[in-house]
Amino acid sequence: MDSPAVPVPLDSNEQPILEHLLHTRDALILLKQDKSTYIKSRDVIPLYEDVIVQVETLNAVRRNDDRRLVHNRLDYVLDDCFQLISLLFLTVGRNNEAPATYSLATTVQRLLDHLEETGFYSAKDLESITKTIENMRQTLGRGTENYSPQLLTLLESRLEQCQISLFRLQMGLEPLSPDLVPLHETLISILRSTSAANTRSKFSSSEVRELQERLKEVESHLQDDNFVSQDGPVLEGQEVVKGLLDRCWKWSELVLERKGKIEERFKEPYDSLLDIRNQLERLSMTQAWSLRETDLFQYQRKLDRIDEARVNGNFIGGDGQPAEIHAQRTLLYLIRRSYAYIYALLIASEPVSEALLPIYNQLQTLRRCLIEVKESGGISNARELYPYSMKVSENLESRKKLLRFTDDSTDNGQLNSIDNMRINGKFYVGNDLPEGQASVNTLLAECYDFAYELRAAVDEDQDGENDE
Repeated sequence: MDSPAVPVPLDSNEQPILEHLLHTRDALILLKQDKSTYIKSRDVIPLYEDVIVQVETLNAVRRNDDRRLVHNRLDYVLDDCFQLISLLFLTVGRNNEAPATYSLATTVQRLLDHLEETGFYSAKDLESITKTIENMRQTLGRGTENYSPQLLTLLESRLEQCQISLFRLQMGLEPLSPDLVPLHETLISILRSTSAANTRSKFSSSEVRELQERLKEVESHLQDDNFVSQDGPVLEGQEVVKGLLDRCWKWSELVLERKGKIEERFKEPYDSLLDIRNQLERLSMTQAWSLRETDLFQYQRKLDRIDEARVNGNFIGGDGQPAEIHAQRTLLYLIRRSYAYIYALLIASEPVSEALLPIYNQLQTLRRCLIEVKESGGISNARELYPYSMKVSENLESRKKLLRFTDDSTDNGQLNSIDNMRINGKFYVGNDLPEGQASVNTLLAECYDFAYELRAAVDEDQDGENDE
């Protein structure tokens, strides 16, 4: 789990802190691995408080030390603890509290560092990150009364680093003329699609050649080797676009030449990264039903260690020689794509405890169905609502055994089934009151509203027919 060749703490006063944090990290890992029951806030908070005590002790030890050494093993273990706590907060549904932002902040920084390293990205890449950073700032602002100043200072520093990196990237797009933005975004899409084709289980030359045809379409906009506006002047920032166009051509030709074959020296990290990317891709498609946020920790750590093993940005083989350009770009693409999946999964996390997620997800499904019915013209009679109710009601039976409720009614449809699970307006699991009550109740109310609107529309139509 630890990075290779990470130095141990030199200060003897740090050793007890390290040993304590190692025990805490073990407890956090055991908690995340226990799938026999859902994780509760009361399981997480004492471990969080324990880590904060160690941070305060560490700060006191280092306050009088003029040396600022590179990260040692203690720093890496502390980072593991904060990552796990952050993911555990997401798992219990406390997404809008300060500790939950730690994992997202570190993932955002990884993404920004890689975008800066590649030198090609679009404004669309930065829009989501800009919004995410702002949301995290608001979360920290709400946490000033409830969380340790040490934690808030650490998180604010992380966000400040992210903001600086984001600003540099935004400035990098400033020279680009608005007329060139669509072509620039097209080329970035082609370059990434070429990299994706390069990592397919079955390489397709025709797929890459189709992408080359799109490159020819971009080239068709050139006049006398320049991109010009409709009025005739040469557009600003075209050197960026022309450089990207040239890179796309060279990369596609190299990919066609290699046909998805990686250097044998780098087959092991390639297979590992490919497996990570594929697993994260599958998770992204089934996220609402299968993801426990703490599962992301193992992927984060594997990616971090492979990424950090680079020397001056290069992957080094067992012979001590750097990777050639094809292997280098292929491995970096897989790392970056995997971080992007983790980022997407983190921001998609709902502020609902995993104990309530099955009900929450079923309500979301029902809500989407009701919206689609409404947008497609509504229903002709109330019976048409029954299939939507019955479909998910069957899925609820397994959850009813776990949830404490009294079902003293006949089957009035799925909404009533879920409503009957509540006790005094709240969903209990045993004697526990899981996080996310407001989110589930709000969604339930929305579903009731949609169902009422559909039934009301039928009643109005029938009244109209009777009047006639």
